[in-house]
Amino acid sequence: MSLNNSSNVFLDSAPSNTNRFQVNVINEGHESSAAADNSDPPHYEETSFGDEAQTRFRISFRPGKQECYDNFLQNGETTKTDASFHVYDSHTNTYYLQTFGHNTMDAVPKIEYYRNTGSLSGPKANRPSILEIHEQLAKNVAVAPGSTDRVANGDGMPGDEQAENKEEEDKSGAVKFGWVKGVLVRCMLNIWGVMLFIRLSWIVGEAGIGLGVVIILLSTMVTSITGLSTSAIATNGFVRGGGAYYLISRSLGPEFGGSIGLIFAFANAVAVAMYVVGFAETVVDLLKESDSMMVDPTNDIRIIGSITVVILLGISVAGMEWEAKAQVILLIILLIAIANFFIGTVIPSNNEKKSRGFFNYQASIFAENFGPSFTKGEGFFSVFAIFFPAATGILAGANISGDLEDPQDAIPRGTMLAIFITTVAYIGVAICVGACVVRDATGNMNDTIISGMNCNGSAACGLGYDFSRCQHEPCQYGLMNNFQVMSMVSGFGPLITAGIFSATLSSALASLVSAPKVFQALCKDNIYKALQFFAKGYGKNNEPLRGYVLTFVIAMAFILIAELNTIAPIISNFFLASYALINFSCFHASYAKSPGWRPAYGIYNMWVSLFGAVLCCAVMFVINWWAAVITYIIEFFLYIYVTYKKPDVNWGSSTQALSYVSALDNALELTTVEDHVKNFRPQCIVLTGGPMTRPALLDITHAFTKNSGLCICCEVFVGPRKLCVKEMNSGMAKKQAWLIKNKIKAFYAAVAADCFRDGVRSLLQASGLGRMKPNTLVIGYKRNWRKAQLTEIENYVGIIHDAFDFEIGVVIVRISQGFDISQVLQVQDELEKLEQERLALEATIKDNESEEGGGGIRGLFKKAGKLNITKPTSKKDSSINTVQSMHVGEFNQKLVEASTQFKKKQGKGTIDVWWLFDDGGLTLLIPYILTLRKKWKDCKLRIYVGGKVNRIEEEKIAMASLLSKFRIKFAEIHVIGDINMKPNKESWKVFEEMIEPYRLHESCKDLTTAEKLKRETPWKITDAELEAIKEKSYRQVRLNELLQEHSRAANLIVLSLPVARKGSISDWLYMAWLEILTKNLPPVLLVRGNHKNVLTFYS
Repeated sequence: MSLNNSSNVFLDSAPSNTNRFQVNVINEGHESSAAADNSDPPHYEETSFGDEAQTRFRISFRPGKQECYDNFLQNGETTKTDASFHVYDSHTNTYYLQTFGHNTMDAVPKIEYYRNTGSLSGPKANRPSILEIHEQLAKNVAVAPGSTDRVANGDGMPGDEQAENKEEEDKSGAVKFGWVKGVLVRCMLNIWGVMLFIRLSWIVGEAGIGLGVVIILLSTMVTSITGLSTSAIATNGFVRGGGAYYLISRSLGPEFGGSIGLIFAFANAVAVAMYVVGFAETVVDLLKESDSMMVDPTNDIRIIGSITVVILLGISVAGMEWEAKAQVILLIILLIAIANFFIGTVIPSNNEKKSRGFFNYQASIFAENFGPSFTKGEGFFSVFAIFFPAATGILAGANISGDLEDPQDAIPRGTMLAIFITTVAYIGVAICVGACVVRDATGNMNDTIISGMNCNGSAACGLGYDFSRCQHEPCQYGLMNNFQVMSMVSGFGPLITAGIFSATLSSALASLVSAPKVFQALCKDNIYKALQFFAKGYGKNNEPLRGYVLTFVIAMAFILIAELNTIAPIISNFFLASYALINFSCFHASYAKSPGWRPAYGIYNMWVSLFGAVLCCAVMFVINWWAAVITYIIEFFLYIYVTYKKPDVNWGSSTQALSYVSALDNALELTTVEDHVKNFRPQCIVLTGGPMTRPALLDITHAFTKNSGLCICCEVFVGPRKLCVKEMNSGMAKKQAWLIKNKIKAFYAAVAADCFRDGVRSLLQASGLGRMKPNTLVIGYKRNWRKAQLTEIENYVGIIHDAFDFEIGVVIVRISQGFDISQVLQVQDELEKLEQERLALEATIKDNESEEGGGGIRGLFKKAGKLNITKPTSKKDSSINTVQSMHVGEFNQKLVEASTQFKKKQGKGTIDVWWLFDDGGLTLLIPYILTLRKKWKDCKLRIYVGGKVNRIEEEKIAMASLLSKFRIKFAEIHVIGDINMKPNKESWKVFEEMIEPYRLHESCKDLTTAEKLKRETPWKITDAELEAIKEKSYRQVRLNELLQEHSRAANLIVLSLPVARKGSISDWLYMAWLEILTKNLPPVLLVRGNHKNVLTFYS
């Protein structure tokens, strides 16, 4: 029901419209006239899913008011009325919709918002973004003429999408088929093959009517389950061209789809040769009977097959419409041939036919033929293997899904009906032929029963014929011996031959069309980059002409071989592998429980689909075990190849959905498990900013978290919330993609905050999930702390305090050149833009020269004037001058090299671990993990600990014992006994000079002045503070001296991070400690755990 603020909305007696939304057009610039007419305002209702522009607005008027609004709607476009309503006024008026009686830019639900760009079913529209609706509404917005509908509905379409939609409109004349001609006819023709006419009678003779029907039903069960799975997948969203490949790839992903798509297309191409050779063999048999052989049987098959495939190619290339007409004609012939057989069964048999075993319907024959009578070497499964290929072909309609008007409706209806009709026909033929024809017959009209002769009790004997000698010597007639039984039984034999021709040619034609269509869809997805050439389509139907030629070449090659008995089982297994994956796709999608899996075709069951997949795999081995093995090997190889290449596609496959479900289940299950020290692993928040701006910091962290711990690259956006959120949201996907592209196993997270410390505090508290929460904060050392503002230092030291408050370990990494390479990246981006502009200009000049035909410089300037490139050129020149003015040193080559130092393999050297304070073992665990990595495995651990001068050997032995219990290999242990000695005067002088700008020197001033200075600059280092912690300051300076002495040549130094007690040590003094401690050293990791055990020697 429509809602409106007006009090007389419900006065109309007419029934309400079925649409859910009432939309009023409001003119803000004419409030007075609107108010004057407020007693009876017009009501405009918009249909949510109108297919044509004319239905976008529907006028609901009261009696007597129609003429007032007749000129409001013309051809689906809002026009200017005679009243005071103006849709377009670039200064004062804005066009809005009134939905539920309120002015809003909110758009009503429409199908256009959910289409993909370039959709065949219609153009894609863009709804208003949440920002457009949420932000303050801008008044006096100019609305372009003719665009009011799009503004009001939040549509609008980028230029690229308009171009794509225009292209789709140009292709609107493409021929599309309904479910009968497109699916039903094709599936029936493909399922009814040569087997119906020349092998079904033999199958009934071997297996009997009972088991014969079981074989047919078992085959139908496989195809029916596959048909149900196909129908479910096909109705779970819009289906494009590609048939089985499209269904499998969009369900299971490119790995399965790409592997099965290639072999399925190849199988269809070879199937063309199989069917054509079957047709040619029938023709050659006729030539033999009439003694009209051209060369010899083998070469005649090649000649006739080659001519046939050329004709079929011509029909296919002529267009889908001609091919469809040919299919209809072939189906009519086939139906006539089948009807001819059933008619023949009731026509009284003559003596010649009786001698060949045909006696019309006889109960005795039915009873005799009901049970099996397998000959030597045959059994149920061998007979089933021969029949099953006759039941395939159910994907003939799905394979041309791109040429169907409504694939979601046509594929289920046509496929399932075709399976039903063909199954009924197969069972009908099997029962009829089993009730009319005996298993063995001599063909001799003189083998009749003479009075007084003993009868062997067979059905033929009871009907007056003695075929007992067939038990001792081979006979040429009967179900077991004559493949032309249907021709003999039929009313007119040549019609059966025509049916054989129709069955073979129709199947060949269907395969000839299917193979290029599937192959084209595979090539369009660019899974195999070398095959991109075959993706191009031609004409309004986007015909894959290149694919037709390739299919023709493959078919012709196998026709010339003329020996398909070996490869036929492999082709059958290729088709079965496709069926198995379709069934598995349906099961997998259901099992993943993705909200996006909601097929309109509800007659399916996930477990039945799984049973169908297993059944298909079993049938593959029943038909031919070595062919099944070959099929699996080829599919596995292609799967590995596609997985390795990792095509850049995202189809929302059920594999993704199941990965999410598995990850969610595992994360939830993990929460039920208590943490144990043996399972501790560093789970790090790394303050990299954009991950590409500090690659070295990310690399060293990734070195000890890869495959063992969580790594989250974090960025804090500081500034106005609106701008920060916009920038943050726009870069999230790009930065995560950068991590994936560079094979860094890490996540990217960002927050917008008023200050840096608040943002980090939010990340420390909220990052992670369940047990997968960060336990270590990794930050880069702030090299520019002396030039930084006070708030920056407070934030930097503050986040260290915050980490300790949250019981999170801290790692500070320092390298000589620093981490931030954002300036280098900016220069590289500028150079890339200049290079692109240069290439574009060169292309323009080249095009101009080719068009002007040697017009020279004058032609170039004419072209430049047309393209308006003069102005951008000047900008480019100025940019080039700017770059040229830069010295190469400004690119900071050392910084670039330093940013990649942890990507390189570290040569033989050492990782020096200065484990001065017991923090639970994190200071020791991180370097140990590093030595397990490929790039660091040649580095040995050297352990440095503090100790007493008179107990050096004892403490060395104790540490060695502890490390051996931890099972941590080490090269050397050094006990440093002189850590607490005073540093030399030069070193201490450097430290004093370092902190001098930040000292208060209150002791040199009177009490009043000192108190005033403390209030004005509370952040400065007081003399009292410096004196109170002088011993600790000595230690930091002394440690640097020892590090210079012992570890100057180390590849990496891991050092215990000193902790600044809150309220006791000022921020500037703490930064001075870190500076003097790590000055002039190799890369340093300052590590401090949360003082909870991360190492244990208990099992």
